[in-house]
Amino acid sequence: MKKRLLLTGIGGFIGSHFLAHFMEKTDWEIVGTDSFRHKGLTDRVHIVMKDHPKWKPRLQIFTHDLTAPFSEQLITRIGKIDYIINMASESHVQRAIEEPEYFIKNNIFLMLVMLEYARKIKPKAFVQISTDEVYGAAPKGKRHKEWSTILPSNPYSASKAAQEAIAISYWRTYKLPIIITNTMNNFGEMQDPEKYPALILRHLMKDKMVPIHGGKAGVKGSRVYMHAKNHADAVLFILKNTKPYTHQDGCIDYPDRYNIVGEKELENLELAKLIAKLVNKPLTYKKFDYHAIRPGHDRRYGLDGTKLKKLGWKAPISLIEGLKQTIGWTLKNKGWL
Repeated sequence: MKKRLLLTGIGGFIGSHFLAHFMEKTDWEIVGTDSFRHKGLTDRVHIVMKDHPKWKPRLQIFTHDLTAPFSEQLITRIGKIDYIINMASESHVQRAIEEPEYFIKNNIFLMLVMLEYARKIKPKAFVQISTDEVYGAAPKGKRHKEWSTILPSNPYSASKAAQEAIAISYWRTYKLPIIITNTMNNFGEMQDPEKYPALILRHLMKDKMVPIHGGKAGVKGSRVYMHAKNHADAVLFILKNTKPYTHQDGCIDYPDRYNIVGEKELENLELAKLIAKLVNKPLTYKKFDYHAIRPGHDRRYGLDGTKLKKLGWKAPISLIEGLKQTIGWTLKNKGWL
């Protein structure tokens, strides 16, 4: 019998790449949820599915705002689920700073809804997609290992840390098979133009000056970028090659946690120069201190990916290949600029 996966936030940028990758690499049936009123778009699902008619019988989508509980009728309609990947969340730092109460409430409420749903259906694994930002800023040369100190800097990262904490409490209290993954900055086709790699490309193609996130006295901002396909591949690898550790009564223990890491750290100006070179456009830019408009902004994150690498996971697409693929696709589909 085919395995069945519930993927929340299926219309989001990363969720749509998970949909494509799991359809391509498995024979699983996928049930997707999305409210389609935040950043999820039906367009992304359409683009993934349009050239693959054989995939369509394996996909079922329910429009549902996850801040509202699943009704018993909806649970019945969804049916048996083997795995849950909880992708859905509000995720933009600037919007979180502007509307922290809404942002935090949304991300916490949806976490509770999904965990309560999991309590009822008892999946084999519940993967909570999280971020490197829960650890806060990483000093130069430092990379956070799994279970490093959680020290979020802004309302977005705090909401993701809260999601993790609630999930851990359900792992311990109700023995849910929780797996937490923390990843770096994703990029790829169909990305929202508010995200930095997409923003750089948009500014270059419109011959506009590119904003370079930096700071005073030569302080530079940097990130580690990875194509969303690599993110999806890592999570699929975890589901196929590990069994979630469940809490043992009387023990001080931890659920499974994996850092999913890109291949190379780039300063913001380096990324802009690289994208400009790939599209053969001159780069004009202006540096500015992002703290002036975005308090709580971290200039650098760092994750140690040794644990997953030792298990045998290798990223299927390199940084350069991913950028070339993304740029090529976007320039053929300029509406995404």
